[in-house]
Amino acid sequence: MRSRVCLPTCLFLLTSLFAPAAWAQQPPAGFSALFNGKDLTGWHGCPHLDPKEVVDEAKQTQWNDDMRKHWTVKDSALVNDGHGVYLTTDKEYGDIEMLIEYKTVAKADSGIYLRGTPQVQIWDFTEQDKFKLGADKGSGGLWNNSPGTAGKDPLVLADKAFGEWNSFRIVQVGARTSVWLNDKMVVDHAIMENYWDKDRLKPLAAKGKIQLQTHGGEIQWRNVFIREIGAKEANEMLAKKAGEGFKGLFNGKDLEGWKGAVNNYEVVDGAIQCKQGHGGVLHTTDEYADFEVQLEFQLPPGGNNGLAIRYPGEGDTAYVGMTELQVLDTESEKYANKLDPRQVHGSAYGMIAAHRGYLRPAGEWNYQHVTVKGSTIRVELNGTVILNGDVSKVTEYMANSPHPGKDRTKGFFGFAGHSDPVRFRNVSIKPL
Repeated sequence: MRSRVCLPTCLFLLTSLFAPAAWAQQPPAGFSALFNGKDLTGWHGCPHLDPKEVVDEAKQTQWNDDMRKHWTVKDSALVNDGHGVYLTTDKEYGDIEMLIEYKTVAKADSGIYLRGTPQVQIWDFTEQDKFKLGADKGSGGLWNNSPGTAGKDPLVLADKAFGEWNSFRIVQVGARTSVWLNDKMVVDHAIMENYWDKDRLKPLAAKGKIQLQTHGGEIQWRNVFIREIGAKEANEMLAKKAGEGFKGLFNGKDLEGWKGAVNNYEVVDGAIQCKQGHGGVLHTTDEYADFEVQLEFQLPPGGNNGLAIRYPGEGDTAYVGMTELQVLDTESEKYANKLDPRQVHGSAYGMIAAHRGYLRPAGEWNYQHVTVKGSTIRVELNGTVILNGDVSKVTEYMANSPHPGKDRTKGFFGFAGHSDPVRFRNVSIKPL
């Protein structure tokens, strides 16, 4: 009698370990489920489409009907028959960590769109006809990046055999994208390009939908979880990947090591702050030629400051220095319809316009990494390159005001205050 009771019980326990509920997991701590395991709630249909395109209600209804025709739920997994529109989140996402599992078939070709942009690639790594496209290198690469750029091809071949479930971990901060396939890193902090800009000059959008692509072969997805990354964690992640060789410029306590408008700045809560109603350039004691600098900054509503680049030690750095890189609450109502494009945050003031739309809201800390080499300046804000220009090629100036200092090859680094309590912290520099 005892064995008759035990056998079914043991079989039940064994079966339950491998039943759908065992892999239809609960989200890990901090994550939420994008797919509820039951239906398509939270998703809609959309084809390969520029996110800027306006979609009318009739067209969306048509795509949703197509979605329901080709996408189903079976055993707590999303199943697509290889046809139809892409499954698209209703919500837009910016900085994220995403976990997702998939299983596909021979000759299938799929992918994951991030911020509405293709794509983290999924395909048949044994299909010889596509070796010329890179299929033999495996899945997980940012396949729509330009040839030869970081991230386009996966670092290692990590795909499992057909019939087995593969797992992705994707981390994206700004355009900086890292991908792990089956616990192997295949993309390391690479910039995901904006596929929708044919010249690849405009950066990836700050936010967008996530799409699961269907492309000719059945694919299943399960355990789709997401975690939105906050500013503090994002800044820490970006700083950690900045590389070695940086030297701290600010001790967090006082203005030791700084010169210039020292009396117009103060240390508040471990940050350098321009005093309200004061300004001038607070600059380093050492001069620099080519260098990288990384820092965090916090803008009050409407706040205005700047980064002095190769500043000679006196005068208006925007003109007598190589440049002043704007530090400005560009989206404030205070500046609505009043700014020249060459005045927005990150711009080489009056000379080269930065891309806008990547600042965090006033009061949040932003991370910025600036590289100065020769006559070129590159500004990466919160993981997105917003300026990459050459001041030696500038021939037109805002208000027709020349910048005689733009060709300077050496000078001080500093902060150009404009009466607002803008703060800076975690400031470090690396001579090149």
